[in-house]
Amino acid sequence: MTRGMTRTTLALLFLSATPTFAYTAYVTNERDDTMSVIDLDQMKTVKTVPVGQRPRGITITKDGSEILICASDDDTIQIVDTKTLRIIGNLPSGPDPETFALHVSGNPLYVSNEDDNLVTVIDVPTRKMIAQLPTGVEPEGMAVSPDGKTIVNTSETTNMAHFFDYASRKMVASVLVGARPRIAEFKHDGSEVWVSSELGGTVSVIDPKTHTVTHTIHFQVQGLRAEGIQPVAIRLKKYLLVGQRVWQMAFTPDGRYLLTTNGLSNDVSVIDVAGLEVIKSIPVGRLPWGVVVSPK
Repeated sequence: MTRGMTRTTLALLFLSATPTFAYTAYVTNERDDTMSVIDLDQMKTVKTVPVGQRPRGITITKDGSEILICASDDDTIQIVDTKTLRIIGNLPSGPDPETFALHVSGNPLYVSNEDDNLVTVIDVPTRKMIAQLPTGVEPEGMAVSPDGKTIVNTSETTNMAHFFDYASRKMVASVLVGARPRIAEFKHDGSEVWVSSELGGTVSVIDPKTHTVTHTIHFQVQGLRAEGIQPVAIRLKKYLLVGQRVWQMAFTPDGRYLLTTNGLSNDVSVIDVAGLEVIKSIPVGRLPWGVVVSPK
């Protein structure tokens, strides 16, 4: 996908509030080849860490000890120690890794390889590739069901959500959705999969048991033409004005804040979930893309 495209991202999903803790957010800056570290108590960037070329997808291992970053132009996934913030190794991602998802057990890692039409499966502890799964054209979003039994990958050009069985690693269904599907998210109870279609301007709600679209969500935003509404990431159902070209989002684990990465305005918006309002804009590097939040 092109870097210069402006888009409005809509956030859609569900959360409940739990006690507040201190958190750190990690943001990949695609153009600067850096990772910004944000202290959410201070609401500011406290450190900028050099990483690989064109960093995009980012997540944290289940034990919180390592950050995983898709260094897309280096064709690898970098492992960063959360205590030292130093790169301590790499995972064999396949070419041009962009997004990924950890299994709910913490292993393996599922990576979409956009150029090869494959999903790469990696054993994180041994740092070895254990399988490559053929999928649709230009694979993008990855998701794992809450029970760990189903893996979903979206393909931008095929306009489908592909369902894989965890045990057999076989594709069991392909579901047609709107144009250029980007992100897939399971509902917390696993009963639905929500898939955003950037060019279609919709979100498809899929029953993962019957593999059928049960509902298609359309959007109307005052002041925007229909073609300007391009859903990407999915989290919370409410229209909020944030920065330009929103790429990804992440809740704090307590559900108090929702963070958005704004690629063209080079900042992160912090949304108060209870009040449904943007309370802070935090400058980061150029073209922020991915974001993940963990306890300090």
